[in-house]
This record gives sequence, C-alpha cells and structure tokens, in this order.
Amino acid sequence: MEKTQGEASPSGSSSEDPKNASTETNHIYHETPAERVKKGKAARSNLPRSSLAAWNPPDDRPDPVDLLEGQAQERVPDLVPIRYGRMMTSPFAFYRGAAVIMASDLAMMPNTGLNVQLCGDAHLSNFGGFASPERTLVLDLNDFDETLPGPWEWDVKRLAASMEIAGRERNFDAKTRSNLVSATVGEYQQAMREFAELRNLEMWYLHLSPEAIQARWGISAKAKAIKSLDADFAKAYHKDNLRAYEKLTHRVNGKLRIVANPPLVVPIEDLYTKGGEQEIEDILRGLIRGYRSSLQPDLRRLLESYRYAHIARKVVGVGSVGTLTWILLMLGRDDQDPLFLQVKEAKSSVLEPYLGKSVYSHKGQRVVEGQRLMQAASDIFLGWERVLSGIDEKSHDFYIRQLWDWKVSADPEVMKPGEMTIYGRICGWTLARAHARSGDRIAIAAYLGKGKVYNQAIVDFAIAYADQNERDYQALVEAVNSGRIKAETGI
Repeated sequence: MEKTQGEASPSGSSSEDPKNASTETNHIYHETPAERVKKGKAARSNLPRSSLAAWNPPDDRPDPVDLLEGQAQERVPDLVPIRYGRMMTSPFAFYRGAAVIMASDLAMMPNTGLNVQLCGDAHLSNFGGFASPERTLVLDLNDFDETLPGPWEWDVKRLAASMEIAGRERNFDAKTRSNLVSATVGEYQQAMREFAELRNLEMWYLHLSPEAIQARWGISAKAKAIKSLDADFAKAYHKDNLRAYEKLTHRVNGKLRIVANPPLVVPIEDLYTKGGEQEIEDILRGLIRGYRSSLQPDLRRLLESYRYAHIARKVVGVGSVGTLTWILLMLGRDDQDPLFLQVKEAKSSVLEPYLGKSVYSHKGQRVVEGQRLMQAASDIFLGWERVLSGIDEKSHDFYIRQLWDWKVSADPEVMKPGEMTIYGRICGWTLARAHARSGDRIAIAAYLGKGKVYNQAIVDFAIAYADQNERDYQALVEAVNSGRIKAETGI
C-alpha cells in the first residue's frame, strides 16, 4: 500500500533504496544503529531541542469554538450540547475534548520529522488498565480515535500539557506542577533510551503490569501513592461482562433488556418510538455479521457462539460525545453468559488536515490498526465494519470492542502529588513503548539525548499551552453565556 504524507515506516528503521534494487525485487534497506543515531542527531538541526518549548499563537490562529463547531456538524445534534456541558466543567475537562484545537496548533510549529504511530489524544485520562488475552491486567493507552502517523513530539506535548493542566486543577503550586511534568516527560526520555538498546523482539513483547510498576517505581514511591494506585487497579478485575450484566440489564416481559438511563443510555425502542427501530436493529445485526470478517478465524467462531439480545445508544467520554455509539448485548450458552460489545462510529482523525489522509480508507480500520500497533495487547474482539444507513442514506464506519474487560482508569483530578508523579511516569513510559513499536526508537533516543534540554523545553511548553487552554476554555464559556452555542450541564 502506498504511503501518504506523514505515514510512519512500520519498523521506523528501513526504507526503499534504489541502490539495492535487483532486476527482480526491490530490497528494503535497513539502516544500521549508527546510521539511525546519526539521523536522530541530525534532526536537532531541523528542530533544536530547546525549540520544543515554543508556543506563540499566530494572529490568524483559528477560533477554538469554530473548530469545535466544525466537529459538531458530523455529530448527533441532540448530543452536542452534552459534549459542551461536559467540557465546561473545568479547563481539564475542556482539554479532554479539545484534541481538534491542539492538532491545529501543533501543525503550526516545526517538527522533528521523526514519525511514529500517534495516539493523537494522549492526555492523562486516556491511559488505563484492561485485560490481555492471557487474562492478566496490563496498563496501556486506551483511546485511538485520532490515531495517525506523525511526529512523536505531538503526543508528548499533549501528555505534558495535560499534566500541567491537571496540576492546576488540583491547586498544586508552580514548582510541584513543573516537577510532575518533568517526571512524566523524563520517563519518556529514559524509557526511549532503554528501548533503543533492546533487540526487536524484546521491544515487541514489552508490557506494563501492576507487578512491573512496583518493580520499576515502587521502591522510590511513597507507600500511600502505590497503595492508592493498587486500589484503582484492583477494581479492574470486577469490571467485566458480568458486572455490566448486573448493572446495565433488567428483564422486560421475561426478556433481558438494557436499562434505560436517558440521555446517556437509550434503548433502541425508546430512541425510535415513531418507527425505524426495526430498520436500525436490522442494520446493526448486519454490522455484527459483517464485522466478523475483520477478526481472526478462531475469534470469528467464538463470536458466532453468541446470539443478539438487545441494543442501546450510549454517550461516552467527553471528546467523543456526539459520535454515534451503541452498546450491544449478546448472550452465549444461556442468559447468564453475557457479552457486551461497544460499537462506536469512527470519524476522520483531527490530525488528517495536517498530516494527510490515512492509508486506510475505512475509518474504523484506521483506529483498529493504529491500536494494534501501539498497544502491547488488544481486545480479542477488536474489529471494524461499514454500514449504509437507510435512515440518513449515508455510510458509517464503526469499530467494535468489548464494553468492559477489566477496564479501569485512574482519575488525575483527585490525585495527590505522590500519586500523580507515579502515574505520570507510568504514562510517560507507556507512551514511549507505544512509539518505539512503530517509529525509530534509536533515532528518537539520539535526538532526546540524556541531558535536561528536552525535558526543560517540554516543561516550558506545557506551562505556555496550559495558559492557552485556559483562554480557549473561557472562549467556550463566553460562547455559551452569549447564546452562540447551547450546553447542557450536569449530565
């Protein structure tokens, strides 16, 4: 498949070289470690590490509310006010929904030219725990709606700014906040340097478990910080399909149905009370049948052992509010054997206007392939499908995964400095591992070096961009207060 602008090489270390082409086959030229180090250091000429600190909004910077309103044009209209209401909760909540704004800002700045598979929305709340196929808890990135190849530093800057913003939310002083950001991005730097020394298979098999967290950071961490994180992780083992079954279902005329909780959860029969529910149900049944082809044959067989029971529309997250999302109840050997799937519409990545279109024409496949590349282990039911709706005569791309599978996420808005330091290190290490799987870890490590130049530059950027985020947050508040846009709060 031909690469588009911004696409990362799968290994990050090879390229087509005409000099090595034979008359029969084009050979891939693999750079030596020394050549990759040279490439990383050369990138400092394109973008000195100290330049990573710069954030000077230009006079023609797009209006942040206009950017949000542009996204709203492709979302479910009656849910958009909920999105704005959730973003108005605080500057940190606003930041969670403002990936489109930051993508526009990052694109205005020069970049290193060292590409990886980007998460595209790597803020603190998009990391968490879930079950691996081997039924062990792993910590990883958990949101890939915006994934696309691009410069590694875009993810790092988004993560760093989220730490500064979360620290302000907790009323930490400036020094504490800077130390938190420094610990987070410093861990990225240290981890990438370690990864540069690993063999390829060693790198590929790396994952982060609660035990690995204890081994890497537990000794220097305060006991209370580790205890708090352990308590969060312990909750994961109880958040599964059976827990969803207990919490989200009830019986209606003897049949299992998803419990209504409007407007957050709306069963299909309540959503289309004037007709159309059968058509939507048929479309979604067809989606499940078609989605099977994106799974491995053995997992296809497993999925086929479940039967359809019920479906409801669900509101999820902050930035995702307004995208068409369904939760689907399937049943296995009997009514006590549930499987909950989340069917979420995939839109174009907010990065595409600046990095070029994805090599995948199917937006759901873009999300899934990016997730599989960045995560150490992915949900066994992760897949995609496209449907043509008779309701609006449009095609919709979806990706599908389990709703809950030991899912847990930490809440940085309630953390103390010790807890947040460990959590920031976890996020920094995790992001570095995800980038090292898809990009040139040796070149990135060489660019970063081992000194404090990169670290201090990102700390300075995080402060400057947190200030910008507060201005953008106020712009949203003013737009709501003036009646320019409508927000529904408390939902």
